[in-house]
Amino acid sequence: MMYWLYELREWLFAHQWISDDAALYKILNLFKYHTFRAGGAAVTAFVLSLLYGDWLIRKLISLKIGQPIRSAEEVHKLHELHGKKAGTPTMGGLLILSAIVISTLMWAKWDNIMVWTVLFTTIGLGALGFRDDYLKISKKNSKGVSARTKLIWQTSVAVVAGLLFAYAVPGDNGITLRALYIPFVKDAVIPDMHLFAVAFFAVIIVGASNAVNLTDGLDGLATGCSITTSLAYAAFGYICGNAKYSEYLGVAHNSLANELPIVAMAMAGACLGFLWFNAHPAKMFMGDTGSLALGGCIAALAIGCKQELVLALVGGVFVMEAMSVILQVWSFKKRGKRIFRMAPIHHHFELGGWHENQVIVRFWVLSLLFAMLGLATLKLR
Repeated sequence: MMYWLYELREWLFAHQWISDDAALYKILNLFKYHTFRAGGAAVTAFVLSLLYGDWLIRKLISLKIGQPIRSAEEVHKLHELHGKKAGTPTMGGLLILSAIVISTLMWAKWDNIMVWTVLFTTIGLGALGFRDDYLKISKKNSKGVSARTKLIWQTSVAVVAGLLFAYAVPGDNGITLRALYIPFVKDAVIPDMHLFAVAFFAVIIVGASNAVNLTDGLDGLATGCSITTSLAYAAFGYICGNAKYSEYLGVAHNSLANELPIVAMAMAGACLGFLWFNAHPAKMFMGDTGSLALGGCIAALAIGCKQELVLALVGGVFVMEAMSVILQVWSFKKRGKRIFRMAPIHHHFELGGWHENQVIVRFWVLSLLFAMLGLATLKLR
């Protein structure tokens, strides 16, 4: 929408209503630049989250939409640490989701299929999270959508998004998003994965959404890690969408990716504003509405930038959390023993004596480190 102001400048100039040295000409010219609009999206999303956060908390409290906590029989000692959080307003992910969508629609170009695909993935998985949160609240327990239903919904959204990325997004110089790139290698190792690309993208989207969902177990943990990850992909998107920089750094170029930093920065701004209310002690939780949406958005950004495999490094904290659950389940089934005190791994450290704030801040530090290492791979080609 804001890009239309630049087009307005072009129209006014073409009809000689303004000159190229007029102040209005120069101001409207700013809306041409992706960096300016990305910054605008971040500020807009942050302000929206900050302005409507208190209102949403009051609304959720009035509707008695509070977080159900698993019983002491289910989680033993952890219940002593988190029992007091029962009843804290949840479904705060509605705030994040709304801020991302509104800010993106305000600042991004509407004719970009890649932007719409990212938004589709984000909203589709956010809707699943909303349904899951609603069932948890209405049933007054920590169980929501069945695992089978959740997987079917996630897979359906992911496959549609995968098809759009693979076949609706045009390529540049004969290279489409169906090409497979791996870190540290300049050229595509597989120029065209064909339909396998759809399955590959779907696995990434489902995996990332679940990983962020598992990370969302402590106040502000998933929110803070999502900020660092989104900032990294804002940088990736800018480089991928710029022909000069992508050629210099040896990464895949797609001109449509130049709008992805706007979505990524909108996500960063929305999460930063939400963190105001989600920091320990949290006044509001994002719920699955937020965590599934954020995971889907991150995965879609990674696919659009052709940096899908780097996501395992950039989102290192999310990978740690997911792998800790996988290893814990595998070990208990195969050996009858647990590897960790409790999974996901943030609870392992919590039960080991770390204060909740210590776990959160240290994981934020790790997330920042992983994001920087991911960006460093750009020079190692």
